[in-house]
Amino acid sequence: MAESFAYPFEIYPDDWFQSLKLESFFDIPNQPLELDLGCGDGSFLIRMATEYPDRNFVGVERLLGRVRKVSRKAQAAGIDNVRVLRIDSRYAVERLLPDQVFNRIHFLCPDPWPKKKHARRRQMCQMPFLRELHRLLKDDGELLFKTDSAEYFEEALEVQETCPFFFEENWPEDAFFYPTTDFEEQWLAEGRTMNRLRLKKGELSS
Repeated sequence: MAESFAYPFEIYPDDWFQSLKLESFFDIPNQPLELDLGCGDGSFLIRMATEYPDRNFVGVERLLGRVRKVSRKAQAAGIDNVRVLRIDSRYAVERLLPDQVFNRIHFLCPDPWPKKKHARRRQMCQMPFLRELHRLLKDDGELLFKTDSAEYFEEALEVQETCPFFFEENWPEDAFFYPTTDFEEQWLAEGRTMNRLRLKKGELSS
């Protein structure tokens, strides 16, 4: 049975235990594909899709209200290169998203888990999770990470020092068009500093 929309722009799989055929959800399936994990209300996602109509974008968001906001924003913007999947990001990464399809993965402003007892939940600091993101990326794909948490960022940098399959690349402010997320706008207004990390996919040794 073919996959279908439960709501405009929303991906709703017929089988939540099988890898998705993402190309079936886009009118132009052969465009470069980007993934926004934890896309919130879609502020970043919609701006990117509007700026780059020659790319396709998939957002993953757990909360229904935010998913519906993304759909409404895409409809209001008159774009058709955005789709959103309502599911936990970890489940999407580990169970639903197919191998080597994304040119870019955006992992922006995730929960920093500030309490010491919860620090082990920081996904950018978990090698198994990083391996899954590596699996999703095409050759020469990249992973872009932002956080306002200095502690989370420092830990992510430490993990990268021992990570053999991602390589840090320079990411100056004016490198390319890169809008803010809804959370980022709020935090910048509060005077917080954003930390950014750009990682290039390398070869995964056996």
